[in-house]
Amino acid sequence: MATYKKRGYKPKTKADKAELLEQESATAGVFKTLDEGASKTEEWVAKNQKYIFIIVGLAAAIVLGYLGYSKLIQEPKESNAMNDMFKAQQYFDLAVTGSEKDSLFTLALNGGEGKFGMLDIIEEYKGTNAANLANYYAGMAFLNMQDYQNAITFLSDFSSEDQTLGPIAKGGIGDAFVQLNQPEDALDYYVKAAQMQTNDYTTPMYLYKAGNIAMQLGQNDKALQYFTRIKEEFSSATEATNIDVFIGKAEAASN
Repeated sequence: MATYKKRGYKPKTKADKAELLEQESATAGVFKTLDEGASKTEEWVAKNQKYIFIIVGLAAAIVLGYLGYSKLIQEPKESNAMNDMFKAQQYFDLAVTGSEKDSLFTLALNGGEGKFGMLDIIEEYKGTNAANLANYYAGMAFLNMQDYQNAITFLSDFSSEDQTLGPIAKGGIGDAFVQLNQPEDALDYYVKAAQMQTNDYTTPMYLYKAGNIAMQLGQNDKALQYFTRIKEEFSSATEATNIDVFIGKAEAASN
């Protein structure tokens, strides 16, 4: 075991001299190793300096490129997409409130007067919020035109955390499955629509639809849960008007 020697210590015996020489040699070896390591690091940095600068430059370029893409490309693209979608939105709104629904929904989908339709927006402006919203419009247009498969396709491509649009899209898929005589799938989407956002409009509406489909499927306990929730949590909703009747039917069917 090495012992600490005070400054100015002079060895008295040959053994002490040998030990001192050994310690000095070991210390010198350590410093030599450190010097060699530092030299090798400096040599590596000097040798690879070009590549280091390239890597740093690439990282900076990626960050700046993303910022530039968002500012110079994506934002104008979003603006152009919304402008190009304006006429199709007008056709859709007219179809909802007007009498010539099929022809107006067709114009909303395919465009008219030299303007884009929703399908054009989806194709030309992929990855934009406008294209996402166009999926909703297209899906609802197809649903109203009784093209249920396309309704499911486009509504499934739409995503939103909006209080009403998100649930209505999910509920629209449920409506399409009802028309395709797939009640199990319809029930699944009605429940998703009811659970997606809690509000006084979409939640009781889709709980009510879920309850009715559940009863058709013989799932009366589930139906009772859905109807009871409407009564307890959404008593002012339209669906609550005759909810006691439906609760009674579900209770009777459960017994």
